[in-house]
Formats: sequence, C-alpha cells, structure tokens
Amino acid sequence: MIRRCFSSAGLMVAPLMLALAGCMPGVPTGKVGVTPVGFSYLSGWDHEDHTALLGMVKLECQRIAHLPEGAPLGGASTLPYGRQMKDWQNVCAAASAMQGSSATQARQFFESWFQPYLINQQAFYTGYYDPEVSASLTQGGEYQIPVYGRPKDLLRGRNEKGELEYGHWVNSVFRPYDDRATIDGGSLQGKGLEIAWLKSPVDLLFLQTQGSGRLRLPDGQQVFLGYDGRNGQPYVPIGRVLVQRRLMKTEDVDAQSIRDWLARNPDQAMSVLEANPSYVFFRRTQRTADEGPTGAFGLPLTPQRSLAVDKRFVGYGMPVWVDISGKDAQGRFVTWSRMTFAQDTGSDIRGAGRGDLFLGWGDRAAKIAGDMKNYGRMMVLVPLPAPGVGDVPQDGTVAGASAAGAGQTSR
Repeated sequence: MIRRCFSSAGLMVAPLMLALAGCMPGVPTGKVGVTPVGFSYLSGWDHEDHTALLGMVKLECQRIAHLPEGAPLGGASTLPYGRQMKDWQNVCAAASAMQGSSATQARQFFESWFQPYLINQQAFYTGYYDPEVSASLTQGGEYQIPVYGRPKDLLRGRNEKGELEYGHWVNSVFRPYDDRATIDGGSLQGKGLEIAWLKSPVDLLFLQTQGSGRLRLPDGQQVFLGYDGRNGQPYVPIGRVLVQRRLMKTEDVDAQSIRDWLARNPDQAMSVLEANPSYVFFRRTQRTADEGPTGAFGLPLTPQRSLAVDKRFVGYGMPVWVDISGKDAQGRFVTWSRMTFAQDTGSDIRGAGRGDLFLGWGDRAAKIAGDMKNYGRMMVLVPLPAPGVGDVPQDGTVAGASAAGAGQTSR
C-alpha cells in the first residue's frame, strides 16, 4: 500500500513550501558518478561576472533561510554536501559578510567556498521561455479556449518513495485527475475555474509546456500566469506523437515546426494535442514586465542564469556550470559556457546531466529555446562547510581521468 500525504489549493499553506518540504522524510535522491575538478576546468570561468554571481548566491541564501528547518534541497547521494539547509549555513554567512566586494574578491569567494564536481556522463540541454499570447478575460468572439485555474479537489503529495504526485480521490482510490481530452470535452465547465480565454488550443499547449506565461489583453495590458499544478497524467511530447504517426521526421521537430504543422492541419490538431493526456493549471501572479516567472525553488527566474534540473541529482540552489560545445539540431556548431543556478524543475527534465535553461521572454527567447537541443558537460558546484576543504586538483585536470575523456557518456 502506498502511503501519501496531500495538500489542496484550499489549505492555507504556501504551495512552494510543500513542494520543497513535503511531508515525507526527504525526497528521492539519485546516484551518479562525479569527479572533483579545479576551477580552471570551467571553460570561461576567468571571464565570468563574478560580482553578479555573488549577488545571486545572496538571493538564494535569503530563500534558503526562509524554508522550513530540515527542508530537503535535493541532489545526488554521491555529492558530499549541499543536500540540506545546514550545508549552506557557513557559505551564506560568508556571502552575507561580503559587502561592496570587488570582482576579484567575489571570484575568490567561489573558489574558497565551492567545489566543482563533473557529472560523469554526457549532459543534454534544452531551453524554455516565458511565452506571450493574446487573451481575453471574458469569453466571446475568437476567444473560446479556457485557461483553467487549479480545481479545488486536485491534491498534491508525496508517495512513500518521496515522489510528487497529483490526483484526486475516486471511490476511496487515489487516481490521476481528468486527462486532456476529458477536460477539453467540458469536465471543468461551470466550476468557475476560468482565468482567461485564448484564441487557440495551440496557444494553451505552449503555455502549459513552458509552465508560465504572459497574457496580452485586447487593451494592451498584461496578465501574468504561474504554474499551479498538473493533473497527474503522464506527459507525452507532441513532437514524439507527430513522429510516431509519421506526420513529421525526427530531425524536423522543434517548437516552431510543431506550431506550423498544427496550424496547417486544424482537422488533425486536436487529435494530436489530446494524445498528450497531461494538463497544467495556472494561477494569476503579480510581477513586472521585466521580471521572470517564479521557479520551483521560489525565486524569480533569471534569463540565461536559471536552470531547471532533476532534483534527484542536482539540488535547488546549487550553482551549475553549463558547458556546451558541438553541433545543434540544425548542424550548426555551438559553444556556450556559463554559470547557472538550479532554480526550477519540469516533468520532462529527468536524469543526471539533464538541464533546461530559462532564456527569458520575447520572440528571440522563443526562437532560441525552440532550437536548443545541445549536448555538453555539466559541473555542479557543491557548497563547502569551511573554505578550502574540497578535493581540488591543483593542476586543473580531472582527478583520476583525462580531461579529454571525462565528458563522454557513461552507459
């Protein structure tokens, strides 16, 4: 029998707190081979904006300080520190004490208080963004597709494995909520859950895929949406459906090609969309036009700095060095190396070395996110209990392995 504890939207408890702390003793942890490396192994580290990075650590420390005591942050069991709040206490105290620090001092802070660990398998990176779609707060005319808020009987909790679940009780049995086809058929009508109305189910799909969004109303005003749960049904990528049905080739699948195909084939669009039974619910949020949506860690996402990860392998708050070098899906050679921070997650972000980079908002962010499918390396910076206690190779090479082979896939 699976034991569960649940929260509902009606409980006066912050949803993000429950997602982080849950009611189970921790969250599932993964196990992956890691290798300590020196900071010289981080390609481009010398040219980073270390002062800005220090500022992000300070914000994360403020977030950690407000979490319930003992809240699990996640992370692989093979990483020696960083999975619990107490592992950050000394680092955060040191960061708080650095006021008006120079760029050199900020860099020294990282090199003293963090130990980089290379994930010993090839990393895979995609991108996501904050989409903007046309909408109306009332139904009428071309606005006929509802954006639903979270149903009152939708529950969230963790099973005995610590895995997050969504669903509801049906005849004393906990089951996933209505699937997409059932909701499209009107199962939520008349419950007062409509937040807004869209022109197209494709617009809704992209909002739900990204997990947040901006609604542009007819008078030019913006309404901001944030993620507020899902129905607990399995997520099936639409691109995979199109390939399996031989409607598109694998190499041709990206966000824009999917949107174009759905627009060209309105008679088949609903059948394809409903092949993905997963459904995301939203809530209205308060933020400014130049601010990103709030991620699962509880902080506003920063373009090109916030990374969605699999929490079993990379804990919330951890700095993550992204190193991309190779051809993208279009055959173009891409290099990109930068510090990011694990501040979000996603239903399709699974496995060690899996990262989804938040790219911001606007047409350019949407284009880059749609094209981003890149392999590379991932280095997780683990906070240390005291400065300099990590296993740092002095020559900058990978301990116990050659630098040339360390990033290869381990299967």
